[in-house]
Amino acid sequence: MQTFTELNWALIAPLIGLQLILMIFALVNWAKQDETNGPKWMWIPIIVFVSMIGPVAYFIFGRKNV
Repeated sequence: MQTFTELNWALIAPLIGLQLILMIFALVNWAKQDETNGPKWMWIPIIVFVSMIGPVAYFIFGRKNV
């Protein structure tokens, strides 16, 4: 039988992995963009420090549609 800690890691580890992949993808996309909605430097702390919502917010609001 699994302990409570093992069960927690089994649930949390995929979310941490998804968050890291999403953050890396957003930062790479940010670096390739010439312009963003709002100041470009503003999106780095949002992507990095606002957990799962920051990268999603960047993809929805930050990227400038060309």
